[in-house]
Amino acid sequence: MKYTTLITKLAALSLSAVLAVGGLASCSSSDNGTDSGSSDKKSNASYRTVDEIKESGKVVIGVFSDKAPFGYVDENGKYQGYDVYFAERIGKDLGVDIEYVSTDPASRVEYAATGKVDIVLANFTVTDERAEKVDFALPYMKVKLGVVSPDSAVVKSIDDLKDKTLIVVKGTTAETYFEKNEPDVKLQKYDEYADAYNALLQGRGDAFSTDNTEVLAWAIVNPGYTVGIDALGNADTIAPAVQKGNASLLNWLNDEIKALGEENFFHADYDATLASVYGSAANPDNLVVEGGVVD
Repeated sequence: MKYTTLITKLAALSLSAVLAVGGLASCSSSDNGTDSGSSDKKSNASYRTVDEIKESGKVVIGVFSDKAPFGYVDENGKYQGYDVYFAERIGKDLGVDIEYVSTDPASRVEYAATGKVDIVLANFTVTDERAEKVDFALPYMKVKLGVVSPDSAVVKSIDDLKDKTLIVVKGTTAETYFEKNEPDVKLQKYDEYADAYNALLQGRGDAFSTDNTEVLAWAIVNPGYTVGIDALGNADTIAPAVQKGNASLLNWLNDEIKALGEENFFHADYDATLASVYGSAANPDNLVVEGGVVD
């Protein structure tokens, strides 16, 4: 399916209604299970060490199902996207199968913090508040916020949002940014990205804010909409997250990201999943982080 068709389908349907959120990561019965790369004891935490994941033959990874081109479900019911490309390599290098669990922005912290998944790879922006509840590995992307709006009334600055309604998704950095820095902006909140885009398409809000990487991609395949603000707020990083205290899996992920950086893996990921979306004029270095080192 072409990306244009996919975006249209995702904007019209909420895939979360069809996808069962299941396959929770199992808790270990051992109180002192350790990985060869870590001497930490597990205590009563519900996370699984690398050795336990390998022994089970499966890693459980939380991803988006409706946020193309980063995490989405294609017409064959298979997960695709930039995050999923990375997840597939993680499964390969661990030597295990992958069980994908569909998540939404607001539940990402919960899924990692409670061990419902082993790893969250859902376009997860690193923030101080989130880092108090989960452990982030090294980054593999960098991003700012963007604002997309209809061509008939393009929002080019925060001042343009006066007396207008801005659509955001709950649990995202856009919601946090506007609540903290622009409290006078009226927000209309949704749980799912598909619902948020639907609201914009149907005129139930004047503009939509989320990661600039996403709105830029969406506007390309949705004529009549423009990203009037393409870089808002501080530059943030996106990274995998695991349950707090899971040093075994965290250390493995950090080593994996460093090793993948040596082969320019994330540029290959960009070429496979994002290049056709952003076009030849885009510079992948503005998005990609190799080896966990932010330029």
